[in-house]
Parts: sequence; C-alpha cells; structure tokens
Amino acid sequence: MSRLIGTVARGIRAPIFREGDNIVTGVTDAVLAALKSGGIEARDRDVVAVTESVVARCQGNYATVSQISADVRAKTGGKTVGVTFPILSRNRFSLLLKGIAGGCEKVVLMLSYPSDEVGNHLVSLDQLDEAGIDPWHDVLNLEQFRAAFGQVIHPFTGVDYVAYYQELIESMGAQAEIVFANRVQTILDYTDTVICCDIHTRARSKRLLKAAGAKVVLGLDDLLNAPVDGSGYNDTYGLLGSNKADEERIKLFPRDTMTVAREIGRLMSEATGKRIEAMVYGDGAFKDPVGKIWELADPVVSPGYTDGLIGTPNELKLKYLADKEFANLNGEALQQAISEKIRAKDAKVSLVGNMISEGTTPRNLTDLIGSLCDLTSGSGDKGTPIVYIQGYFDNYTNE
Repeated sequence: MSRLIGTVARGIRAPIFREGDNIVTGVTDAVLAALKSGGIEARDRDVVAVTESVVARCQGNYATVSQISADVRAKTGGKTVGVTFPILSRNRFSLLLKGIAGGCEKVVLMLSYPSDEVGNHLVSLDQLDEAGIDPWHDVLNLEQFRAAFGQVIHPFTGVDYVAYYQELIESMGAQAEIVFANRVQTILDYTDTVICCDIHTRARSKRLLKAAGAKVVLGLDDLLNAPVDGSGYNDTYGLLGSNKADEERIKLFPRDTMTVAREIGRLMSEATGKRIEAMVYGDGAFKDPVGKIWELADPVVSPGYTDGLIGTPNELKLKYLADKEFANLNGEALQQAISEKIRAKDAKVSLVGNMISEGTTPRNLTDLIGSLCDLTSGSGDKGTPIVYIQGYFDNYTNE
C-alpha cells in the first residue's frame, strides 16, 4: 500500500462569473490553471463539480417579482390563493411570496408546524407538549398560535417568519390570512385554488388536493416553467431551486445542466488525457445539530452530471471484515486478506442486503458527491464555486 492519501476535495478559486460568460470554458480554464498552480496531476475518474448558482448566472436565468406575479395571476385567476407549506427563508422564499401576493387579492398562507420541510422550527416539540397541541390534528389560526407560543424568533436569523411573511403579503396589496396545519387538504376549507410550495413532497400534496376536489392545483415547479414577459425560466423545476438575486429579482435553477456537465467533462478529459467526470451541484444534505436545519432546499442535489456518476457505491464494510471474517488476523496478513476480498468482489453484483456491506448505505453517487461539494465550497466569501475531487472511487487496494 504505497499511496496513503484517499479522497481529496479541493475548492477551486475562479474569476467572478457574470451573465453571458461561457460556463463550460470558464470552469475548464479555472480548473486547469489550479491544477498547474498546485502541481496536481489529473487522474482517471477525478470529478469536476460546479455550483448551480454560477451556471444560472452565466445563463442569465433571472426573473422579477412582477414577472412571477403575472404568471400567478394568469394561472390562478388572481383571487384568493392558498399557499401551502413554504420553507422559512428570506433567501429562498421571500421574493416568491411577494410575487405570489402581487398576483392575487388574498393569500391564505398555511405553514407546517412545528417546523418547515427543511427543519426550520417555528416552535419546539417541548412547546407543543406544554401547550397540549397535536400538530397532526389541531389547526390553528394566527391568534391561537400567538396565544400558545407568542412571538417566535428564528435562532439563526433573528427573524419572526410569521410576522415577516404577513408583512410581505400585505406590502403587495394583498390580504393575508395565516393558518397552521399539517394536512394539505386543510387549505380547501379556505380556498379551492392552491399553490403547493413544498419541495420534495410536492407530488403527494398535489395528488391529495386534486383528489379532495381542488379547482386549481399548482406547485412552484408549475410557475416560471416557461418565459413570462421575457423572464428566465426552468421548464422542469419552475421556481424550485431559485435564490434571491437582489431586492426585486430571483435567480432560477439553471437549465440544460446535463449538457453543461458533459461538455465540462469532455473538455477536461481532452485537456488532461484522463477520464474526468463532471457535475453541477446544488444543496447537499447536512443536518445542523443545533438549529436542526437540513439543507435540501433545491429540488435535487445534482441537476446535471456525466454518465460515470450514475449509480450507487458498491462497497464492502472494512470494519465487518476486520472484526468478523478476519478476526484472527493482524498486521500484514490482515491487510492482505482484506485487499484480496476487495479485489474479488464483482462490481456488477450488488452487495445491498449482504451483511458484508451493512452500514454502507447505497445512496446515489450524485447525492453523496454533491453533499461533499456543497460543504467544501460553502455559500459565503470563499470564492470557490468549483470543486475538484480526487480518489473518490478508490478503495483500499488502489496504489
């Protein structure tokens, strides 16, 4: 075992990408310059990953609040609209809510509780217990919620999202009514026209509402899924995955990301003479142990990737081999036995359900690598929207 370093993820500093820039050549040039600067030699199955944000910026995939309002008005009729299960986020949802409110006369905002879909808590489970409230049964109006819990301040942002969202709706000239419930069908007690704002459970919410007799059922993926008054759009995800760009514009999830990833992989492979994989990544999955917040505000972790990133890991559990199958071996003999076991596994035969792989959860490679990239690049001022990964597909036997 001559090589002692396994997986390495490097954040790559890049120029500031602007609208109209060529994202494919920009990423390729930045990575090649970084490899040269750092004396890093490319290897087969290295991975180049670029955050979705800069891809969307280069594409100019933006929309304004007024363009969102126009789409909402056209698709709902512009009267009373139910808005169900949004996440609590100034970056992710505030401008979407303004756009929705600008396209109708009244918004009935239904918030899930005690937390939103990604783990932002309005109240704690202990507070529910103390108040004797069952979140799966009890429907609260704003007065009942305030009587039970008072003002609720988010621990990270210092924002009372209930008051903040109400003010956003009213600032657009719409009437606001706020309800707290966890059954999506509850909204039909207030209106038959609904925009489902949940991300990963949106298909179920739409199905339940339609079955319960809703007249109009939309998801965020059904808004801005085509251009409106010259806006950007995303034909697959609509407003899902969007971020606040400035006080009046959002940046949508990027389009054509499979093409972007494949072209980056092709150019990198041609330039290095190695087989380089590539992907576009958004939010990874990480639960903050203090705030209880998951990321996962994007509809998928990776909207674009090369073919070599399709699938799941197929790995043996070294701890199991060392503690069980080869418990009588030590030192060089143990290392040799484990190495032979790894070499003998058939990459075409899944190990799922086999005790020898227990604990190596078969998650999608794009989800695993995207999460690694998201944590590596961060979302602040590191200036590393590109991540270069080596050794991810290695195992204990690779030299």
